[in-house]
Amino acid sequence: MSTRRDEAMAALRDWSIPGRRADLVAAAWQAGETNVSALAEASRTSRPTVYADLRSRGIDPDHRPKEDTDMSAPVVIDGIDGTSLENVQELVDQFARKHPGDDDAITGYIRSTTPIFYAVHRYNELRSLLAAEEHARRERDRALHLVETRWEALNTAANWLAAHHAYVVAVADAHIAIDMWADRAAAAAKATGFEGDPTADLIRVYRERILVEGHPPVEPGTYGDNEARQLRENLDRTHERRKKLAAETLGMARPATQ
Repeated sequence: MSTRRDEAMAALRDWSIPGRRADLVAAAWQAGETNVSALAEASRTSRPTVYADLRSRGIDPDHRPKEDTDMSAPVVIDGIDGTSLENVQELVDQFARKHPGDDDAITGYIRSTTPIFYAVHRYNELRSLLAAEEHARRERDRALHLVETRWEALNTAANWLAAHHAYVVAVADAHIAIDMWADRAAAAAKATGFEGDPTADLIRVYRERILVEGHPPVEPGTYGDNEARQLRENLDRTHERRKKLAAETLGMARPATQ
């Protein structure tokens, strides 16, 4: 699940127009990326430069905006968190003690709480899966960006071999990050959403209780194997070309050391 913060960070990584960097740094900050080190890495600058960019756009780095709603925090509706039916049973027992002998009221309460339990359970499960996918996507993009910065560093590296090794390690780490994201994305894509579900009571709870209270909508994405495969192919293709360039550089360097 790509977010506004991810889009802002991607744009920041690709900045090239003079004077544009500060705007993109500010945009990424306002989109929720308040980690100065991450901003510095994405923009290929230093932490002091990021601070200066933020201040030049009227942003005080010491006052971070509130994070978006935590996608991993469980939602609770009427005391029901969807983790266990024992939680619902405790609420039913409490209701029964307050309405002794009123079987119709107790039955009605059970009927009203059951769809809440299943809707909240599904929402929290999907919300957690989407949060994991989002985090893995961010780590994937960071790892792929690090491959590029490590390659660029070879142009000015004093110890070329050490710098090249750092680049090779970054490529390997990027493969791991892509695989981890692919796993999280596959799990999120397989999850059952709400839209199109034939269970009217669950959709009603989702729309009238969960969304109305300000919780973000959640639906499985369409990402997955194709995107991961394309990322791997692009990474491998670029790395193969760069290996040839590195071999040529080393070949020219050897005679000078003999």
